[in-house]
Amino acid sequence: MKINWKTSDFDYNLPHELIAQSPLADRSTSRMMWIHKKSQKYEDKHFYDIVDILKPGDVLVRNNTRVIPARLFGIKEETGAHVELLLLKQKEHDVWECLAGNAKVVKVGSIVSFGDGQLKAQCLSIGDKGLREMKMLYEGIFTEILDQLGQVPLPPYIKKKLDDSERYQTVYAKIDGSAAAPTAGLHFTKEVDQQLLAKGITITEVTLHVGLGTFRPMDVENVHDHVMHSEVYEMSQETADILNQAKKSGRRIVAIGTTSVRTLESVWNRFGQFQECRGETTLFIYPGYQWHTCDVMLTNFHLPKSTLLMMISSFMGYELTQEVYHHAVNEKYRFFSFGDCMLIDHD
Repeated sequence: MKINWKTSDFDYNLPHELIAQSPLADRSTSRMMWIHKKSQKYEDKHFYDIVDILKPGDVLVRNNTRVIPARLFGIKEETGAHVELLLLKQKEHDVWECLAGNAKVVKVGSIVSFGDGQLKAQCLSIGDKGLREMKMLYEGIFTEILDQLGQVPLPPYIKKKLDDSERYQTVYAKIDGSAAAPTAGLHFTKEVDQQLLAKGITITEVTLHVGLGTFRPMDVENVHDHVMHSEVYEMSQETADILNQAKKSGRRIVAIGTTSVRTLESVWNRFGQFQECRGETTLFIYPGYQWHTCDVMLTNFHLPKSTLLMMISSFMGYELTQEVYHHAVNEKYRFFSFGDCMLIDHD
Protein backbone atom coordinates (compact mmCIF):
# COMPACT_ATOMS: atom_id res chain seq x y z
CA MET A 1 0.00 0.00 0.00
CA LYS A 2 1.34 3.40 -1.00
CA ILE A 3 1.98 5.65 2.01
CA ASN A 4 2.92 9.09 0.68
CA TRP A 5 -0.25 10.02 -1.16
CA LYS A 6 -0.28 13.19 -3.24
CA THR A 7 -3.37 15.24 -3.97
CA SER A 8 -2.57 14.85 -7.68
CA ASP A 9 -2.98 11.05 -7.29
CA PHE A 10 -6.72 11.73 -7.03
CA ASP A 11 -7.08 13.80 -10.18
CA TYR A 12 -9.06 12.67 -13.20
CA ASN A 13 -10.23 14.23 -16.44
CA LEU A 14 -13.88 15.29 -16.33
CA PRO A 15 -15.55 16.88 -19.36
CA HIS A 16 -17.40 19.97 -18.21
CA GLU A 17 -20.67 18.86 -19.81
CA LEU A 18 -20.89 15.88 -17.42
CA ILE A 19 -21.37 18.17 -14.40
CA ALA A 20 -25.12 17.97 -13.68
CA GLN A 21 -26.64 21.46 -13.62
CA SER A 22 -30.11 20.52 -12.43
CA PRO A 23 -31.85 17.61 -10.72
CA LEU A 24 -33.82 15.00 -12.67
CA ALA A 25 -37.62 15.32 -12.65
CA ASP A 26 -37.87 12.04 -10.74
CA ARG A 27 -35.18 11.72 -8.05
CA SER A 28 -35.12 7.92 -8.12
CA THR A 29 -34.36 7.59 -11.85
CA SER A 30 -30.71 8.64 -11.50
CA ARG A 31 -28.26 6.11 -12.82
CA MET A 32 -26.41 4.05 -10.23
CA MET A 33 -23.25 2.04 -10.70
CA TRP A 34 -23.32 -1.07 -8.51
CA ILE A 35 -19.76 -1.96 -7.53
CA HIS A 36 -18.68 -5.30 -6.06
CA LYS A 37 -15.41 -4.73 -4.24
CA LYS A 38 -14.53 -8.41 -3.78
CA SER A 39 -14.85 -9.41 -7.43
CA GLN A 40 -13.78 -5.95 -8.73
CA LYS A 41 -16.83 -5.97 -11.02
CA TYR A 42 -19.41 -3.24 -11.60
CA GLU A 43 -22.82 -2.97 -13.25
CA ASP A 44 -24.81 -0.04 -14.66
CA LYS A 45 -28.16 0.25 -12.86
CA HIS A 46 -30.63 2.92 -11.75
CA PHE A 47 -31.12 4.18 -8.23
CA TYR A 48 -34.59 2.59 -7.93
CA ASP A 49 -32.85 -0.81 -8.29
CA ILE A 50 -31.53 -0.33 -4.75
CA VAL A 51 -34.79 -1.87 -3.50
CA ASP A 52 -33.92 -5.16 -5.25
CA ILE A 53 -30.22 -5.00 -4.39
CA LEU A 54 -30.39 -4.43 -0.63
CA LYS A 55 -31.20 -7.44 1.55
CA PRO A 56 -33.83 -7.94 4.26
CA GLY A 57 -32.16 -7.20 7.59
CA ASP A 58 -29.87 -4.49 6.19
CA VAL A 59 -29.69 -1.32 8.28
CA LEU A 60 -29.63 1.85 6.22
CA VAL A 61 -28.16 4.97 7.91
CA ARG A 62 -28.68 8.44 6.49
CA ASN A 63 -28.04 12.06 7.43
CA ASN A 64 -31.19 14.04 8.28
CA THR A 65 -29.56 17.49 8.22
CA ARG A 66 -31.35 20.29 6.41
CA VAL A 67 -29.65 22.99 4.34
CA ILE A 68 -30.31 26.46 5.70
CA PRO A 69 -30.47 29.61 3.51
CA ALA A 70 -26.89 30.24 4.63
CA ARG A 71 -25.81 32.66 1.89
CA LEU A 72 -26.22 36.34 2.73
CA PHE A 73 -25.39 39.40 0.63
CA GLY A 74 -24.79 42.62 2.53
CA ILE A 75 -23.05 45.98 2.79
CA LYS A 76 -20.24 46.96 5.16
CA GLU A 77 -21.71 49.84 7.14
CA GLU A 78 -18.61 52.07 7.33
CA THR A 79 -17.71 51.97 3.63
CA GLY A 80 -20.60 50.54 1.63
CA ALA A 81 -18.40 47.67 0.37
CA HIS A 82 -20.29 44.55 -0.77
CA VAL A 83 -19.78 41.51 1.45
CA GLU A 84 -21.06 37.95 1.02
CA LEU A 85 -21.28 35.68 4.08
CA LEU A 86 -21.73 31.92 4.07
CA LEU A 87 -22.89 30.70 7.48
CA LEU A 88 -20.94 27.53 8.26
CA LYS A 89 -21.47 26.60 11.88
CA GLN A 90 -23.27 28.01 14.91
CA LYS A 91 -20.69 28.38 17.68
CA GLU A 92 -22.98 29.66 20.40
CA HIS A 93 -26.20 31.64 20.57
CA ASP A 94 -26.09 34.20 17.72
CA VAL A 95 -22.36 33.64 17.03
CA TRP A 96 -21.57 31.93 13.73
CA GLU A 97 -18.43 30.81 11.99
CA CYS A 98 -18.71 32.24 8.47
CA LEU A 99 -16.81 32.27 5.22
CA ALA A 100 -16.59 35.85 3.96
CA GLY A 101 -16.43 36.88 0.33
CA ASN A 102 -14.43 40.11 -0.07
CA ALA A 103 -12.99 39.08 3.32
CA LYS A 104 -10.23 41.71 3.31
CA VAL A 105 -12.77 44.43 4.16
CA VAL A 106 -14.23 42.47 7.11
CA LYS A 107 -12.02 43.38 10.07
CA VAL A 108 -12.60 42.91 13.81
CA GLY A 109 -15.41 45.27 14.76
CA SER A 110 -16.72 45.63 11.19
CA ILE A 111 -20.50 45.54 10.89
CA VAL A 112 -22.18 44.13 7.79
CA SER A 113 -25.83 45.02 7.20
CA PHE A 114 -28.36 42.82 5.37
CA GLY A 115 -31.87 43.67 4.17
CA ASP A 116 -31.87 47.38 5.08
CA GLY A 117 -30.53 46.63 8.54
CA GLN A 118 -33.06 43.93 9.39
CA LEU A 119 -30.04 41.75 10.17
CA LYS A 120 -26.53 42.89 11.04
CA ALA A 121 -23.38 40.88 11.67
CA GLN A 122 -20.42 42.13 13.68
CA CYS A 123 -16.98 40.58 13.20
CA LEU A 124 -15.60 39.21 16.48
CA SER A 125 -12.46 37.47 15.22
CA ILE A 126 -10.54 36.64 12.05
CA GLY A 127 -9.53 33.14 10.98
CA ASP A 128 -7.47 31.96 8.01
CA LYS A 129 -8.61 31.68 4.40
CA GLY A 130 -11.60 34.02 4.70
CA LEU A 131 -13.05 32.58 7.91
CA ARG A 132 -14.71 35.04 10.28
CA GLU A 133 -16.54 34.69 13.58
CA MET A 134 -19.63 36.90 13.37
CA LYS A 135 -22.20 37.91 15.97
CA MET A 136 -25.71 38.24 14.53
CA LEU A 137 -27.63 41.35 15.62
CA TYR A 138 -31.40 41.44 15.03
CA GLU A 139 -34.83 41.75 16.57
CA GLY A 140 -37.26 38.87 16.19
CA ILE A 141 -36.67 35.21 15.31
CA PHE A 142 -33.35 34.53 13.58
CA THR A 143 -34.53 31.57 11.47
CA GLU A 144 -37.43 33.61 10.10
CA ILE A 145 -35.13 36.52 9.21
CA LEU A 146 -32.69 34.10 7.57
CA ASP A 147 -35.52 32.52 5.54
CA GLN A 148 -36.40 36.01 4.33
CA LEU A 149 -32.90 37.33 3.53
CA GLY A 150 -30.74 34.28 2.87
CA GLN A 151 -30.33 32.02 -0.15
CA VAL A 152 -29.72 28.28 -0.27
CA PRO A 153 -26.01 28.04 -1.14
CA LEU A 154 -25.63 25.91 -4.27
CA PRO A 155 -22.11 24.70 -5.09
CA PRO A 156 -20.11 27.03 -7.40
CA TYR A 157 -20.02 24.47 -10.24
CA ILE A 158 -23.82 24.70 -10.56
CA LYS A 159 -24.39 27.72 -12.79
CA LYS A 160 -28.10 27.18 -13.43
CA LYS A 161 -30.66 28.81 -11.13
CA LEU A 162 -32.66 26.29 -9.13
CA ASP A 163 -36.40 26.98 -9.40
CA ASP A 164 -37.38 24.89 -6.38
CA SER A 165 -34.90 25.03 -3.48
CA GLU A 166 -36.49 21.88 -1.99
CA ARG A 167 -34.76 19.92 -4.76
CA TYR A 168 -31.48 20.67 -2.93
CA GLN A 169 -32.92 19.02 0.20
CA THR A 170 -33.41 15.33 0.89
CA VAL A 171 -37.05 14.28 1.33
CA TYR A 172 -36.20 13.34 4.94
CA ALA A 173 -34.28 16.54 5.86
CA LYS A 174 -35.40 17.84 9.25
CA ILE A 175 -32.57 19.29 11.42
CA ASP A 176 -31.51 22.78 10.26
CA GLY A 177 -27.79 23.48 10.09
CA SER A 178 -26.01 22.60 6.83
CA ALA A 179 -24.29 24.86 4.31
CA ALA A 180 -24.50 22.07 1.67
CA ALA A 181 -26.76 19.08 1.08
CA PRO A 182 -25.78 15.47 1.85
CA THR A 183 -26.22 14.73 -1.83
CA ALA A 184 -26.31 10.91 -1.86
CA GLY A 185 -29.64 11.27 -0.09
CA LEU A 186 -31.15 13.36 -2.89
CA HIS A 187 -32.04 10.18 -4.83
CA PHE A 188 -34.52 8.90 -2.23
CA THR A 189 -38.28 9.33 -2.53
CA LYS A 190 -41.07 8.48 -0.09
CA GLU A 191 -42.03 5.60 -2.42
CA VAL A 192 -38.51 4.11 -2.32
CA ASP A 193 -38.54 4.41 1.49
CA GLN A 194 -41.82 2.51 1.69
CA GLN A 195 -40.51 -0.24 -0.61
CA LEU A 196 -37.32 -0.62 1.47
CA LEU A 197 -39.27 -0.84 4.73
CA ALA A 198 -41.68 -3.37 3.20
CA LYS A 199 -38.69 -5.53 2.26
CA GLY A 200 -37.51 -5.68 5.88
CA ILE A 201 -34.78 -3.05 5.69
CA THR A 202 -34.36 -0.82 8.74
CA ILE A 203 -33.90 2.91 8.17
CA THR A 204 -32.26 5.01 10.88
CA GLU A 205 -30.76 8.50 10.96
CA VAL A 206 -27.80 10.49 12.20
CA THR A 207 -27.11 14.21 11.88
CA LEU A 208 -23.99 15.84 10.51
CA HIS A 209 -24.19 19.49 9.54
CA VAL A 210 -22.25 19.79 6.30
CA GLY A 211 -19.69 22.59 6.24
CA LEU A 212 -16.18 23.34 5.03
CA GLY A 213 -14.86 19.93 6.10
CA THR A 214 -16.88 18.32 3.32
CA PHE A 215 -16.57 20.83 0.48
CA ARG A 216 -13.40 22.92 0.92
CA PRO A 217 -10.84 22.09 -1.83
CA MET A 218 -7.44 20.68 -0.92
CA ASP A 219 -4.66 23.27 -1.00
CA VAL A 220 -1.69 21.03 -0.12
CA GLU A 221 0.07 18.45 -2.29
CA ASN A 222 0.91 15.97 0.49
CA VAL A 223 -2.39 14.41 1.53
CA HIS A 224 -1.38 13.83 5.15
CA ASP A 225 -0.67 17.57 5.55
CA HIS A 226 -4.33 18.45 4.98
CA VAL A 227 -6.30 19.48 8.06
CA MET A 228 -10.05 18.90 7.93
CA HIS A 229 -12.38 21.62 9.10
CA SER A 230 -14.59 20.40 11.96
CA GLU A 231 -18.26 19.55 11.46
CA VAL A 232 -20.92 19.00 14.14
CA TYR A 233 -22.53 15.56 14.37
CA GLU A 234 -25.09 13.85 16.57
CA MET A 235 -26.26 10.27 17.17
CA SER A 236 -29.38 9.36 19.16
CA GLN A 237 -29.63 6.49 21.64
CA GLU A 238 -32.20 4.83 19.35
CA THR A 239 -29.82 4.86 16.37
CA ALA A 240 -26.90 3.68 18.53
CA ASP A 241 -28.96 0.72 19.80
CA ILE A 242 -30.06 -0.26 16.28
CA LEU A 243 -26.49 -0.12 14.96
CA ASN A 244 -24.91 -1.98 17.89
CA GLN A 245 -27.53 -4.72 17.51
CA ALA A 246 -26.85 -4.90 13.76
CA LYS A 247 -23.12 -5.29 14.41
CA LYS A 248 -23.75 -8.01 17.00
CA SER A 249 -26.07 -9.99 14.74
CA GLY A 250 -23.97 -9.64 11.57
CA ARG A 251 -26.46 -7.45 9.69
CA ARG A 252 -25.03 -5.12 7.08
CA ILE A 253 -24.74 -1.39 7.75
CA VAL A 254 -25.51 0.62 4.60
CA ALA A 255 -24.24 4.20 4.86
CA ILE A 256 -25.98 6.79 2.70
CA GLY A 257 -23.35 9.33 1.73
CA THR A 258 -19.94 10.38 2.98
CA THR A 259 -21.41 12.51 5.78
CA SER A 260 -23.17 9.50 7.31
CA VAL A 261 -19.88 7.61 6.97
CA ARG A 262 -17.95 10.35 8.78
CA THR A 263 -20.50 10.29 11.59
CA LEU A 264 -20.43 6.50 11.98
CA GLU A 265 -16.65 6.26 11.91
CA SER A 266 -16.21 9.29 14.21
CA VAL A 267 -18.51 7.82 16.86
CA TRP A 268 -16.84 4.39 16.63
CA ASN A 269 -13.34 5.87 16.87
CA ARG A 270 -14.44 7.83 19.93
CA PHE A 271 -16.15 5.01 21.89
CA GLY A 272 -15.29 1.68 20.22
CA GLN A 273 -19.03 1.18 19.69
CA PHE A 274 -22.08 3.26 18.79
CA GLN A 275 -23.29 5.56 21.54
CA GLU A 276 -25.66 8.48 22.01
CA CYS A 277 -23.48 11.56 21.59
CA ARG A 278 -22.91 14.96 20.07
CA GLY A 279 -19.54 16.29 19.02
CA GLU A 280 -17.35 17.79 16.33
CA THR A 281 -15.30 15.73 13.93
CA THR A 282 -12.19 16.50 11.92
CA LEU A 283 -11.89 12.90 10.70
CA PHE A 284 -10.04 12.68 7.37
CA ILE A 285 -10.36 9.31 5.65
CA TYR A 286 -7.95 8.43 2.86
CA PRO A 287 -6.26 5.19 1.68
CA GLY A 288 -4.65 3.38 4.57
CA TYR A 289 -7.50 4.19 6.97
CA GLN A 290 -8.74 1.29 9.13
CA TRP A 291 -12.52 0.94 8.60
CA HIS A 292 -14.91 -0.13 11.37
CA THR A 293 -18.55 0.50 10.58
CA CYS A 294 -19.73 0.31 6.95
CA ASP A 295 -20.46 -2.70 4.76
CA VAL A 296 -22.13 -0.84 1.88
CA MET A 297 -21.93 2.81 0.86
CA LEU A 298 -24.08 4.90 -1.47
CA THR A 299 -22.34 8.02 -2.75
CA ASN A 300 -22.35 10.42 -5.68
CA PHE A 301 -19.41 11.05 -8.02
CA HIS A 302 -17.00 13.52 -6.43
CA LEU A 303 -14.72 16.34 -7.55
CA PRO A 304 -11.18 15.56 -8.68
CA LYS A 305 -8.56 15.93 -5.92
CA SER A 306 -11.26 16.15 -3.21
CA THR A 307 -11.22 14.66 0.29
CA LEU A 308 -14.43 12.82 -0.64
CA LEU A 309 -12.78 11.04 -3.56
CA MET A 310 -9.98 10.06 -1.16
CA MET A 311 -12.54 8.55 1.22
CA ILE A 312 -14.09 6.52 -1.61
CA SER A 313 -10.63 5.35 -2.70
CA SER A 314 -10.01 4.16 0.85
CA PHE A 315 -13.30 2.24 0.99
CA MET A 316 -13.22 0.72 -2.48
CA GLY A 317 -9.48 0.61 -3.21
CA TYR A 318 -7.49 3.14 -5.21
CA GLU A 319 -7.15 1.20 -8.49
CA LEU A 320 -10.80 0.18 -8.62
CA THR A 321 -11.86 3.78 -7.91
CA GLN A 322 -9.76 5.03 -10.83
CA GLU A 323 -11.25 2.36 -13.10
CA VAL A 324 -14.83 3.06 -12.03
CA TYR A 325 -14.48 6.82 -12.55
CA HIS A 326 -12.99 6.23 -16.00
CA HIS A 327 -16.00 4.02 -16.81
CA ALA A 328 -18.42 6.68 -15.49
CA VAL A 329 -16.86 9.34 -17.73
CA ASN A 330 -16.96 7.04 -20.77
CA GLU A 331 -20.59 6.11 -20.10
CA LYS A 332 -21.49 9.78 -19.57
CA TYR A 333 -22.73 9.48 -16.02
CA ARG A 334 -23.81 12.80 -14.48
CA PHE A 335 -21.38 14.11 -11.85
CA PHE A 336 -21.47 15.93 -8.50
CA SER A 337 -24.41 17.18 -6.39
CA PHE A 338 -27.30 16.74 -8.85
CA GLY A 339 -25.61 13.82 -10.59
CA ASP A 340 -25.76 10.03 -10.51
CA CYS A 341 -24.53 7.72 -7.77
CA MET A 342 -22.65 4.53 -7.01
CA LEU A 343 -23.46 1.74 -4.57
CA ILE A 344 -20.23 0.18 -3.26
CA ASP A 345 -20.76 -3.30 -1.90
CA HIS A 346 -18.01 -5.07 0.05
CA ASP A 347 -19.54 -8.47 -0.85
